[in-house]
Amino acid sequence: MSIYTKTGDKGETSLFDNKRVPKDHIRVESYGTIDELGSWIGLSRHYVDDEEIYDKLEQIQNKLFTVAANLATEDTSQLKHHIGEGDIEELEKTIDYYMERLANPKGFIVTGSSKRAAYLHVARTVCRRAERRIISLSKLVEIDPLVIKYINRLSDALYAMARFLEDDQLEVRY
Repeated sequence: MSIYTKTGDKGETSLFDNKRVPKDHIRVESYGTIDELGSWIGLSRHYVDDEEIYDKLEQIQNKLFTVAANLATEDTSQLKHHIGEGDIEELEKTIDYYMERLANPKGFIVTGSSKRAAYLHVARTVCRRAERRIISLSKLVEIDPLVIKYINRLSDALYAMARFLEDDQLEVRY
């Protein structure tokens, strides 16, 4: 099976519902950034020695396919999977669980005192960029508000897990 179709050679790509758009369209940028996020999370998993976080990251990677499908589909009647309130509640439980396990979770820290935390912090920043791209897209077309809410909570969940995995809580010195 060939993975190249040659249909993108002129700078266009097909959305999930087969509509053609330029490859630099904000919709493509939005779901492309979600794809990048999933890759960073996948890389992060290889450095996480906490089985619970490892499993949580794999669950998140799978959920990101639902997010990407929602962003890559103009005709929402063709969507089979959606983000639900339960998905957001799951992230909120993760945030609360890891933040409660920190001795002093207030204030900024210098990130990256461990490799496992550093990779998750990169994933978090990519998640924030994805959120900005999705907000830009939402100014042009209707986006499921639960997708936006999920990505917002996800960046917080990645932060909470990354901060928990830091070897040192190095406070920022201004």
